[in-house]
Formats: sequence, C-alpha cells, structure tokens
Amino acid sequence: MKTVKEMSQISGISVRTLHYYDHIGLLKPSFIGENGYRFYDMDAFERLQEILLFRELEFPLKKIKEILSDPSYDKKEALREQIKWLELKKDHLEKVICHAKSLQENGENMMTFRAYDKTDLEAFQKEAKERWGKTEAYQAFEKSSQADFSVITEEMAAIMKDFAALKELSLSDNKVQKQVETLQTYISEKFYPCDLNVLSGLGQMYVADNRFTTFIDKAAGQGTASFVSSAIAEYVQNR
Repeated sequence: MKTVKEMSQISGISVRTLHYYDHIGLLKPSFIGENGYRFYDMDAFERLQEILLFRELEFPLKKIKEILSDPSYDKKEALREQIKWLELKKDHLEKVICHAKSLQENGENMMTFRAYDKTDLEAFQKEAKERWGKTEAYQAFEKSSQADFSVITEEMAAIMKDFAALKELSLSDNKVQKQVETLQTYISEKFYPCDLNVLSGLGQMYVADNRFTTFIDKAAGQGTASFVSSAIAEYVQNR
C-alpha cells in the first residue's frame, strides 16, 4: 500500500489531482484509514496507468471513467491500440521537429508542408474509433462529441457570466474564490486535470490571448476576462 503522497511522487500526478480523481470516482483509494488517509494498492496503480494513457490520447476524464467501467472493456486490447496510436503520434511529432530544424538550420522551403500530413494518424484514429465503438461507452462518446462542443461553450459562458456578477466584490471574497473553484472543477471534468499550475496558466491566457479575452468579454461583459484572470491569480496565491 502507498499513501496518496507516495502515489503522487511515483506517478508524477499531483496530490490535488489524485484527490479530484477520487472525488469524481475515476480512481478511488484502495483503503481509507481511520485518520482519513488514502492508500493505494497495485490494482490502483494499474488503473492510474490506464487513465494516463487515455489522457495522452486526449480522452476527457468523464469518458475515461465510462470506458474503464464498461463490462466489455478489454485491457490488453486497449493497451495494444494505445501503443500503436502513441507510436503514430510520436512519428508525426518527430517529422514536425525535423522539419522545424530544417527551417532553422538550412532555410528549407517555407512552402513545404509534408511534415504536417496526418493521413496515417487519422486513418488509425478512425480504425481505433471503430474498435472502441464496440463498447457502449465509446458509442456514447462518439455521439456526444459534437453536441458537447456547443453545450460546453454555453456552460463556459454561463460560468463567466457568474464571474461578471461578482465584479464589484473583492478578489479575496469567498464568493469570488468559490467561483474560481467552480471553473477549475469544470475544466478538470470536461477537458484535463486542472491543477494550480494549469489554472494559473489559463488565468494568464485569458488576458494574453485575444481570442479568449474576446470570447469571455462578449459572453459576460467588458472587463470580465481581466477580472477572472485576477481572481484566479488570487486563488492560486492563497493555496
């Protein structure tokens, strides 16, 4: 058995993220002591490995939980598919890196775009989707993917509108800080584990990247993006 701190050190996953995985039922501790400490056994380590591989393939946490819980899920078959998919991604990235170095060192023709060709990767993704399509979880993932985008856009807009309603309050006000926590939880559930470092980066991006600033201010009113960014900075600083 390993403590949550030891689990974090071995896996490279933050304690906060492990707590969040427990909260959403994605990775429950194997045992909780009378003192409330979480402990993890080898089965938990194996499940975490599966989770991280799916994350590398950009599956949302909610979908990973559904797939791993599906009775028809085959661990060995999934691992074979994941390895093949990751190898294709690696090959693609190596081509892009090689192309970038050629541009830097040799002044290769800027109009050459062969390195960005994802034909092989996309062909395998299609094949993998067909394989995952055998599970109820992936069928649900595939059906909801396009619908999710519009829903997520609306939900993010709603979160930003809630921030806008708090703009007259101090950044340290409990209501403002709770809203930052709501945003952090939402991002973790819908996209990727949002630890403090990721959250801090997002806060900076909300004012540094005009696309995000425009979306937030258009959805919730002028100045909201700046307010959210400052609220996030306050939240991170106090933790």
